[in-house]
Amino acid sequence: MSLDDAQAPTGPIPSALPSVSVRLTTMAHGGGCASKIPPGELEEAVSALAGQSAGDVIVGLDDGDDAAAVRVREDLAVLSTADFFTPVVDDAFDWGRIAAANALSDIYAMGGDPVVAINLVGWPRETLPYDLLREVLRGGLEIAAAAGVPVIGGHSVDDPEPKYGMAVTGTAHPERLLRNDAARAGLPLTLTKPLGVGLLNNRHKATAEVFPAAIETMTTLNRDASQAALAAGARAATDVTGFGLLGHLFKMMRASGVAAEIDRGAVPLVDGAAEALRDGFVSGGTRRNLDWVREHVQAGPDITEDDLLLLADAQTSGGLLVVGEVPGYPIIGRTLPSSAEAPAGTLSIRS
Repeated sequence: MSLDDAQAPTGPIPSALPSVSVRLTTMAHGGGCASKIPPGELEEAVSALAGQSAGDVIVGLDDGDDAAAVRVREDLAVLSTADFFTPVVDDAFDWGRIAAANALSDIYAMGGDPVVAINLVGWPRETLPYDLLREVLRGGLEIAAAAGVPVIGGHSVDDPEPKYGMAVTGTAHPERLLRNDAARAGLPLTLTKPLGVGLLNNRHKATAEVFPAAIETMTTLNRDASQAALAAGARAATDVTGFGLLGHLFKMMRASGVAAEIDRGAVPLVDGAAEALRDGFVSGGTRRNLDWVREHVQAGPDITEDDLLLLADAQTSGGLLVVGEVPGYPIIGRTLPSSAEAPAGTLSIRS
């Protein structure tokens, strides 16, 4: 089945197709954003592409921001991003919803409005029926429709592992972007979704248990949080996905030349995450995240290894991490001036 030049359905989204008895999460080596290439390896691989932030390129690859931004008018920037991953849940419709919300999040994390999306699909055509693929696409279409974004065409390949996501184009005012290099010291840090979906997704993969709270947070658009951050005057933000809270915060603090402090007790958790951590459902991606940032972490005496693993948990379709107070969302820490004892990118964790 090719998605090239395919048109999204018009009118009401069709009803669900009969379920197919297959566990999608067993068909991939990893799940969701936990299957990302480790951050340190990725930075090394794309380093040759950096240095293009000149002329009309406002945001390029230099600091690993959430989307590219190119100025097309004095009052208009075009944003571009793409995101796809292997199944994070066994339900095909929910996987499609989660992947779409995750892809759209990159535009919201930049303070933009998504305009159009196209599907990206890898499908084991000799192993999985197309009925399942239609359910995945239907889930993606439902979330895109909720965001007011048409899904127009896409691209597919025959792939031994199922993969789904979207490339999304959006717009923003060039002077109102939320960037990961614009953080200033002395401001609160706000987190707009709870942590822990990586732990629950890993438990789901191992046990087939379903966690409605995790699905609910992963399918929630970051649109309202983005608009609230802009209204509050924020200028720096990122979304928390595969590199975990610690990884994404480190990237933002390093790019901005400041440090940060996290209040572990203020970090919200999705229902069931603490139990999944206790029972050892920690993904390999989460452990790689912590290994990458560990040398930049200054942990307080009461902070345990489990605390650090939770803060490094590889999220899928996580919330926004905003520098500044955003009404209605919890403050989990603050930014700090860098110093000889705490160079730029240093993350202090206290209980």
